[in-house]
Amino acid sequence: MSTNVTKAELVDYIAGKTGLTKLEVKAVVEGFLDGIKNAMLQGRRIEIRGFGIFSIKARRARVARNPRTGEQVQLGERYIPAFRPSDEFAADVDTSIKTRIATSSGSSSASSHL
Repeated sequence: MSTNVTKAELVDYIAGKTGLTKLEVKAVVEGFLDGIKNAMLQGRRIEIRGFGIFSIKARRARVARNPRTGEQVQLGERYIPAFRPSDEFAADVDTSIKTRIATSSGSSSASSHL
């Protein structure tokens, strides 16, 4: 059983909660994701209160090692997208997972990811 949630599963979930068609929801989800991506490509930070912050982190240049050959490889400076959950969101996830673990009896039941 996979613990990953796909975009299609998100679309199904939102369509079920809102009454919108899957086609409408898919357009909104893709627009939302494109908006985040485009803002980050411009170097902007996205803050969604109660959810988290999408930002860009700089990684300094360094010397790495190829694990297969042991050869040193020079890695240049690079910038990567990062996400930091809000305190509220992080606390909700912590509580939910701890509760799930505490009530789990070791059996794996097929349940919805969302």
